[in-house]
Amino acid sequence: MPKLRIFELIFLMLGFSSVSDAQNFKLSGSVMDHDSKAQIEGASVTLRNTAFKDLTDAAGNFVIENILSDKYTLAITVAGYTTYERAIRLTENLDLGPIYLIKYGSDGTGAALQKTIRATNVSRLLVERPNLTGNTVYGIAPEAKKVEGNFYLDDQWNAASILLYRDHTVMEGFRVRYNINSNTFELMEAEKNLISTLPGLRIQNIVWMDSAYKVPRYFVNGMDFKEDGVPISGFFEVLVEGELPLMRRTIAVFKESNYNTALMVGNRNDQIIKRNVYYYLKNKDLFKVPKKRKALFSIFEGKEAEMEDFVDSNEIDLRKSGAIFQLFTYYNSLFPGFLPIMDQLLDENN
Repeated sequence: MPKLRIFELIFLMLGFSSVSDAQNFKLSGSVMDHDSKAQIEGASVTLRNTAFKDLTDAAGNFVIENILSDKYTLAITVAGYTTYERAIRLTENLDLGPIYLIKYGSDGTGAALQKTIRATNVSRLLVERPNLTGNTVYGIAPEAKKVEGNFYLDDQWNAASILLYRDHTVMEGFRVRYNINSNTFELMEAEKNLISTLPGLRIQNIVWMDSAYKVPRYFVNGMDFKEDGVPISGFFEVLVEGELPLMRRTIAVFKESNYNTALMVGNRNDQIIKRNVYYYLKNKDLFKVPKKRKALFSIFEGKEAEMEDFVDSNEIDLRKSGAIFQLFTYYNSLFPGFLPIMDQLLDENN
């Protein structure tokens, strides 16, 4: 079985020169349905508090030209979909690529997400028209509900090397963070602190230096692999390489508030909770690591008894994620040429 040898990137973190602020630039992209991936025609694309705007065409595309170099808030609205907003800074022509909008009532969004978006719109209205006042109960304004957590895999900025699909171009000199929900990387140029975005579908793999542990972490695009015969959107972290690689995908789950106003019990705020799902790789096919003991040992073909003895003799608790990492590290070490990527499992979200 061929070994997983994906990364040959080197950290050379170089600076980028910025484009003159006196120039005008072009902003483009395409708007699509998150679930069906169909193009959305007639979506309103604006840069808030400016005259720059466009409507998407039949292919979902938009182009706004002659924009002054500056920082803007991009807003995309269309009936039946949640409003999309993103902060951008234009220092060059910027193609945002596909932008996915979520329909009201789509699976996985939850009523709480819709209410939060509507609350945001109301808050903006109150800011823009301060003569309006909100409803109060007995003269006391209710405490606004908040969203705890975020959609970032790591909300810290990490120095990175990025390998693009196109021409296998390597991008250096950026600090990055990854938005799990939108499958988008935010890039900060090291010297100017200018932030741009790059859709995940353009990136083949990325290695970043973890800001907390000071060790490299390796991520590959799920489009290069298949689960049940279908490529997967999003990125997987490679934890163990070798004969049977171990990979991890982090997902973000939106949990609605369960606060009972009358009884004053429960969680008042909505939450974004991150969970890890572990996979092993055979050729290009991904399989979830089994949770049941017997099924788990069966994947180590020909060495089931040896692996079970390793677990028992070291009193390893298989209910813990760190145990899976130990198990795969030991198994792959039984084959020639094994080199560990890391000596401990980092950043566990369970």
